[in-house]
Amino acid sequence: MQTSTASSEGNTLFPIVLSIVAAAATGVLWAYANPIQLVPGVIQWRIFAFLPPLVGILLGWKSGFICGYLGTIVWSLLAGTFIPAHSLIVDGIMVGLTGLVPGLMFDPAKQTFDRAALLKVAAVCLIIGLVMVFAVSASLAYLGIFPFWWAVTYLGLSDIVPMLIGTPLLVIPAYKMLKSALPGGFKRF
Repeated sequence: MQTSTASSEGNTLFPIVLSIVAAAATGVLWAYANPIQLVPGVIQWRIFAFLPPLVGILLGWKSGFICGYLGTIVWSLLAGTFIPAHSLIVDGIMVGLTGLVPGLMFDPAKQTFDRAALLKVAAVCLIIGLVMVFAVSASLAYLGIFPFWWAVTYLGLSDIVPMLIGTPLLVIPAYKMLKSALPGGFKRF
């Protein structure tokens, strides 16, 4: 019996379907489950911002990108903040990268998540989070929606902090759950 997620005979449909489900859940959670208002009615502390990087690490870089990109689209439609050029291009792609990059850098089937590895996960989340926040803030400033540094400050608090804490904190228990749910393994996507 194979238990590796990198199994060549494992289920390849599972991570694709799960990434789409995670994207929908991400968008809904971002729209409706953010109780802490950083800027009331405008920016909430996005406590589930860790989902794209977590999905990327667990299910693969493509899955992480799908989770972040589609999650952003679902969120923006539900929250009433959908702006085609911003949401589909800048925001969607940049949030997708917060799932893609960690998924490229970490594979739980090929490495152990000791303290040093978890610190690297946090560092990667910080770096890609900063890249995302600066790009999204530039887009919002260009569109005349928010001043650049104002957006950097509040989007950084909103997204980076939960990614920095949640991703390393949840990667080990989430991986154990996946392994127990799919003892035959699956291919990362």
